[in-house]
This record gives sequence, C-alpha cells and structure tokens, in this order.
Amino acid sequence: MASPYPEITLVRHGETEWSASGKHTGRSDIPLTAKGEEAAAGLATRLQGKDFTAIWSSPSSRARRTAELAGFGSAEIKPDLAEWDYGAYEGLKTKEILVERPGWSLFRDGCPDGESVSDAGARADRIVQALRETGGNVLVFSSSHFLRTLTARWLGLPASQGALFVLDTASISVLGYEHDMSEPVVRRWNQS
Repeated sequence: MASPYPEITLVRHGETEWSASGKHTGRSDIPLTAKGEEAAAGLATRLQGKDFTAIWSSPSSRARRTAELAGFGSAEIKPDLAEWDYGAYEGLKTKEILVERPGWSLFRDGCPDGESVSDAGARADRIVQALRETGGNVLVFSSSHFLRTLTARWLGLPASQGALFVLDTASISVLGYEHDMSEPVVRRWNQS
C-alpha cells in the first residue's frame, strides 16, 4: 500500500570481496565483485517507476557504483553517509576481533582509532534531519552498519539499537511514517 507521507528508500551497496568474506569495510575503497555489479544492475528494475525528490550516496565507490548501475548515477554525495570508521578493526572479521577483545560489539564498543557509537549516531542524526527537511521521497545508497545506525535514529532509538537490524548486500529497505509525520516507522526491510 502506498503511503501518503514521504518515504526514504535505503539501498545497501552490492557485494564486495570484503563484504562476501565478512571483513569490516569502512573507509577502504573496495570495488564491487562481478556478482555485486549484477545485483546492483538488478536494482534498476526493482526501483523503476519510483519518484524521488533527492538521490543521495555515500562517498564510497561501492555505493556510488551501485547507484550508477541501478540507474541513479547522478546521486548527490553526502559525506555523512559513509560507513563507520572501523579504525584498527578495518579489514578484520568479527571473529578475529573477538580473539583479541572477547565480547566486543560494534554497536556498543565502537572501534579503537575509529568511530564510537555516538560519533556514528551524530552523523546519522544529521542525515535524519536532512531527510525530514526534504519533505519528499529520498533514495539513499550506503553501507550496512551506517544504514542500521540511521534506521535506529530515524525511529528515535539509541544508535546502539542499530544492532537489531541486519542488511544484505543490494537490499532495499523503506523508512516512512504511519498515521502522520510524528510517527516514524520501518515500512519494509531488507528486501532482496
């Protein structure tokens, strides 16, 4: 059912070598795999016919390339849409981090020499404010952990609650409102 209120369509970038292997990919500029490019191109059909007031992308090449292959190469680059800065954990898998730091959780502990949960939450808050100011439908291309943080903040939850949302590569999710614009909701999630 179509909503009479603005919708925010979130697209996680297509697969990269690091996302396929589970490595934390924050600021490293890892390109899409062939499978990732194919999935990104498939987004064009899934997003066809939708009207967007604005199209935004993370500065990463994986997000920009996903937007381009989906037919939205003119996306405006928003630095605040960048993936978390994983600092010392960049390129590591969670299981490798847990050997060094048992019990570690990104959404609770952040990353040494990288971002804290409050840092990522502050960036998400700036994006949420900008989204609400557009007053229309916005298409956003970014990465998993940041989009999860953004979703938590959209709902008014602490940034740490982004841990509750999981996103697959080249997935589409939609944020919006229920009865009026004072009731932000998740309308659809992680559709592949």
